[in-house]
Amino acid sequence: MITTSNRYVTVLWEARAKSGKEAEMKAFMTAAVTASRHDAGNIGYEAHQVEGEPGTFVIFERWESREALEGHLQAPRMQDLVPRLLELMDGSIEDGIRFLQPFRPAR
Repeated sequence: MITTSNRYVTVLWEARAKSGKEAEMKAFMTAAVTASRHDAGNIGYEAHQVEGEPGTFVIFERWESREALEGHLQAPRMQDLVPRLLELMDGSIEDGIRFLQPFRPAR
């Protein structure tokens, strides 16, 4: 996992719904986003649907620290959410996770 010089952790997570489960997965993710925004250390948590790709979803997350992200992942509600999410999506949760490292041009 990469932390930036300011210690923020940025995660991009992409998932695709199983055929016929697109609307159900979107509703499920919509309901789950609000609670995650209130987790300690969350800076931003936004869900998106990929334009032109029904059933493909992306969540952009930003956390104050690696510890804050780990706290989110270990939250008791996640133990209930993960099995349901796996019923709705193709592949594994881990397959869609990407950690982003920002960079800026030299001045």
